[in-house]
Amino acid sequence: MLKKLLVLILTIFLTPLVAGLYGVVHDQLTYTISPEYYTKFKFIQFGMWDLDGEAHLPNPRTCVAVVGFLATWWVGVFIGFVQGLNGLMHADASTMARCVKRSIIITLVVTLFTGLVGLAYGKFYLASIGVDWWLPDGLIDKENFIAVGSMHNFSYLGGLLGLCAGIIDQVMQKRKNSLRKIL
Repeated sequence: MLKKLLVLILTIFLTPLVAGLYGVVHDQLTYTISPEYYTKFKFIQFGMWDLDGEAHLPNPRTCVAVVGFLATWWVGVFIGFVQGLNGLMHADASTMARCVKRSIIITLVVTLFTGLVGLAYGKFYLASIGVDWWLPDGLIDKENFIAVGSMHNFSYLGGLLGLCAGIIDQVMQKRKNSLRKIL
């Protein structure tokens, strides 16, 4: 049980780092699509620019990385805690570690896929019909701003869907391992 507890603790500490790195990559992609989403919204939201209007920072890609990490690491705490606790059902620490790792990968893949669906939905649907979200004044590329906003929203949904898919996968792995022992 001590080894399984160690796997749980490691999961809770490592998953926020994985989630934060995911956020860094995610936000680098979305910055490429809509720099205005950051210069007119996210940098201001995260206190990197406190004046009204558009943020002009000397190295925006570094700031994008910071925003990406700060926006997602905390989701990793929740995912790591839930997936780690769920992993305690497995027979031993080795199986637990393997199944928890797999469930976290599943969570990441589902999150990525859902975010990309959100990007397409925002680009091809929401941008054409309009949104009732707050949009900053003076947007040059409203379509891509909306697409990136949609991707961000869908990515959080994807994290939740991925968490559920990871839990289901762990339960299925437990059943599969139990059946192997019976046969």
